[in-house]
Formats: sequence, C-alpha cells, structure tokens
Amino acid sequence: MTEETTPIEEEAQEEPEEEVKPIAGIGTLVFGKYDTSDIVCRDPGLAPYINLSTVGVPHTGGRHANAWFGKQKLSVVERFVNKLMRTGKYTGKKMGALKAFEAALDSIAEKTGENPLQIFVEAISHAAPMEEITRIKFGAVSQPKAVDSSPSRRLDVALGNLAKGAQQGTSKSKRTLTQCIINELTKASKGDVTSFAVGKKEEVQRIASSAR
Repeated sequence: MTEETTPIEEEAQEEPEEEVKPIAGIGTLVFGKYDTSDIVCRDPGLAPYINLSTVGVPHTGGRHANAWFGKQKLSVVERFVNKLMRTGKYTGKKMGALKAFEAALDSIAEKTGENPLQIFVEAISHAAPMEEITRIKFGAVSQPKAVDSSPSRRLDVALGNLAKGAQQGTSKSKRTLTQCIINELTKASKGDVTSFAVGKKEEVQRIASSAR
C-alpha cells in the first residue's frame, strides 16, 4: 500500500527553494585575504550588479566614469570607500577610508567567525529600497508618485546610506570611523531599523506606499 500525503505535506514538498544569484568577481581575494567564492546575494535584483572583483588596491581613478553602465564594472568595495570620503574629516583621504574599512572587516571576521564580505552584501540587500518617490506635475499642481527603483539605483542608494550612517556616528563622539562602520554594517545585515541605512529605507518605502 502506498502512503497518502495530506495537502499540507504536498505544499511543503512543492515549495521551491530560495533562489540565490551568483555575484560578479567570484574567485578573487579582497584585500588579499577575503575569498569571494562563497559569497551569495539573496536579492535576485541586486545580485548581477554587486561586483566584488578587486585586484590589489581598489582604486580605478575614475576609469569607468563616462562609460555606459560603468558603475557595474566597479567593485562595491571601492564604491563604498569613495562614498565614505565625501564628507567629514576623511574628505579626499582615500587611503585613510580604505584602511578604516579594512580594519572594520578584520574586526567583523574576528568577532563573528564569518566572511565579512557576506555580512557586507547582506547589509547592502537590507538597505536597498524597492521603491521611491518622484513628483509629477499636472498643470500647476505637483503630486508625489511612487515609482519602482532600478537595481543600479537601489545599490547606489544603499551604499550611500551605509556610508552616511557610518560617518554620522563619528560626529560629536569619540568613536572612530572603523567602529562606526562595524556598527552600521552589523545592524544593517540583520535588518535592524536602528541602522541609519535600514531606517532610511523603511521611511522612503513608507512614504512611497502612501503615494501609490
């Protein structure tokens, strides 16, 4: 006799596994010590745009600035470091921001025992907004309208907010940039709303949902 399965068991058997997309730059070593071969992104929209290919010092000197979709060819490590040095005492000091980020990855790896790049990718995924607000003008009246964000835009906003959250943590505080980067990435990787980037994402999506 064959065993009969209940409808609940059939649904559990037919449930598809969560899709995991590959990331560009698989097989390279970031800072010469962090392997990217086991890094995955569970956001299928962001995965093709997250590039971890880093050879030596992540400094391309704006090589892809005027290229069509040139940002996609840049490592997210370099893009995050570039955003760290836009304001504050690290303005223009790329090596200082780079060393602070590397020290943050070292500390995360030591505390968690995991690959810190995976935590960095998860922080980006949780900080990337799905939709944003634009304004449409009807004659003399301007109305807010919710629009879907493109994957490239989502990645750029997430990196910017993560960097801004780390920068703001150093103002009027004795904490270093490295400590603030650790704090921001750790919270964002868990989807904690106390993270500046995740809180900003929730705020934008809440406003967008009310303007549909």
